[in-house]
Amino acid sequence: MQEMIGTLPVVRTIAAMRQVVAGWHGAGESVALVPTMGALHRGHLALLARGRALADRVAATIFVNPTQFGPNEDFARYPRDLAGDAAKLANAS
Repeated sequence: MQEMIGTLPVVRTIAAMRQVVAGWHGAGESVALVPTMGALHRGHLALLARGRALADRVAATIFVNPTQFGPNEDFARYPRDLAGDAAKLANAS
């Protein structure tokens, strides 16, 4: 069963995402991916729009990757607003 945040389906594991994408591919649909670390802004939303223009389905990731932070950068303080980001994604679709 997929989790929902508002009207947006949320997938939290690689295995679950593979299953969702396999279903789309099995239905003959193409998929665009917009990888982000959240804190979505107009640039991300423009990438989503481009993905919609190029593919049948668009998936976005929101993953704050600790390996992208150096020793003097504050991973813990990176902005996280999953509900706000989900609302932006839902409104963009």
